[in-house]
This record gives sequence, C-alpha cells and structure tokens, in this order.
Amino acid sequence: MAVLEIKKYPEKILKKKASDVTSFDKELQTLIDNMIETMYAAPGVGLAAPQVGVSKRLAVIDISTKDYKFPLLVIVNPVISKKEGTVEFEEGCLSIPEYTAMVKRSEKLVVSALDREGRHIEIEGEGLLSIALQHEIDHLNGILLIDRISQIKREFFKKRYKKSLVTK
Repeated sequence: MAVLEIKKYPEKILKKKASDVTSFDKELQTLIDNMIETMYAAPGVGLAAPQVGVSKRLAVIDISTKDYKFPLLVIVNPVISKKEGTVEFEEGCLSIPEYTAMVKRSEKLVVSALDREGRHIEIEGEGLLSIALQHEIDHLNGILLIDRISQIKREFFKKRYKKSLVTK
C-alpha cells in the first residue's frame, strides 16, 4: 500500500465529474487500499478518488473517533436516493488545507452504492455520516466545499487563497 498525493485546489481534476467504475479488478482494489491509507495518513474522515488524481466514482469514509468505532465505508458509484431535513455544519477538505466553512446539507439521507466487491449496498446516514457522504459525493460530481458557500465568501476565499500561494 502507498500514501498517494492529495490534489489541491485549484487542480482541474477536482472540478470534473468522475466516471462510473465498471471493473472491480485488482487495480481498483489497490486504489481502494491506497486511498484508505492516504485518508488515515492525512488524517481525514473521507477521501474521493478525484482527490488523488483518479476520475472514478469511488470514495472511502471513516467517521470513527477515539471513543466511537464506525465501520470503514467504501462506496462505488454512489447515488443519493433520499434526503431529509437541513443542517449546517463546519466542514474542512483535504484538497483545501487550512480552510473551513459552514455548509448547509441534508440532515439525513439514503445512499445507494456498490461496495468494493461490486455488491449493492444502501447506507442510511445522519449527523457526521450524512455530512461526509454528501461531501464525498460532491467531489465525485466536481463540486468543492467552496462551491457550497455564498459568492461573496467564495470571492474572499479565492483572493486570500491566491495570496497564501504566493507567500509559500
């Protein structure tokens, strides 16, 4: 297994809609394992394939904490089939380091997907799991955290971010 490079804003692959996964071969399994290792090394609660430069509809999620163990999720070709309620949550993103923003999301949802073996799964999520699922599915659709904030905040972010790149 290997820790992969996480692509950072404004890399073009982050704004591109990812392609469906059609083959559950050894190459895909290696990518999944590497993404899991990369997510834990970052550390993050989720990672989508476009964030490591692969335009495939694949994400890994682990919302476990020191006190709460949650099963690692591997979701392939996920689709949100049901949404309910609204919640605002402060989110960060591994592709936009050192930045967080309040984002409105669905409070509860149901996601239909395939697991790493290609078997159909259905995930009911609320709380942090709901947020993480929506955040990673956004990545698969070429939508970033900053696309979910107001235009004024987005413009302020872009100016500040460009300035920070010059000073590094």
